[in-house]
Amino acid sequence: MRHLTYIRHLDVDTGKPNPGVEEDSEAVMSTPHVVVVMGVAGTGKTTIGPLLAQRLGVPYAEGDDFHPEANIAKMTAGTPLTDEDRWPWLDAIGAWAHGRAGLGGVVSSSALKRSYRDRLRSAAPGVVFVHLTGDRQLIEDRMTHRQGHFMPTALLDSQFATLQPLQADETGVAVDVSGSPEEITDRAVTALHGLDG
Repeated sequence: MRHLTYIRHLDVDTGKPNPGVEEDSEAVMSTPHVVVVMGVAGTGKTTIGPLLAQRLGVPYAEGDDFHPEANIAKMTAGTPLTDEDRWPWLDAIGAWAHGRAGLGGVVSSSALKRSYRDRLRSAAPGVVFVHLTGDRQLIEDRMTHRQGHFMPTALLDSQFATLQPLQADETGVAVDVSGSPEEITDRAVTALHGLDG
């Protein structure tokens, strides 16, 4: 990832430094790129995404909100989505990312296959991926304890079978999901900084 800059926390609405946020000892990263937080269900995309967006001083969009109702019904019933189901969802996320081009943003999306990430990049070429990774047992345990989510643990096997990790020619980082949300977010910010280094 090119041309990352390090600035103070910004208010998402005004774009000005937020006086209500304490400065860290290190400068806070902001980026004109859109960051896609990806990974299998249960890795914490909807937890880490907003935290990362806050750290970067940019808006967050929940990837699940882009699913049509038919997709949600299938997943709730334990039926894996087909690629045909996913294209409209990915196109909607891509359109949001395109609209944030040059402004920055964070959006969650499983983006498990290379073809899915290619689809997002076709709409928003500057997107950068943060792949949340972890031990399968840890992820399954977290899934069984979370409330109010429509992805049953029975689909976890199919998610891992589908997963194609980031390849060398894809702009992004892999971030381990062990530890607290704050620790994972710190890890993601450091990894994104490392891309610029």
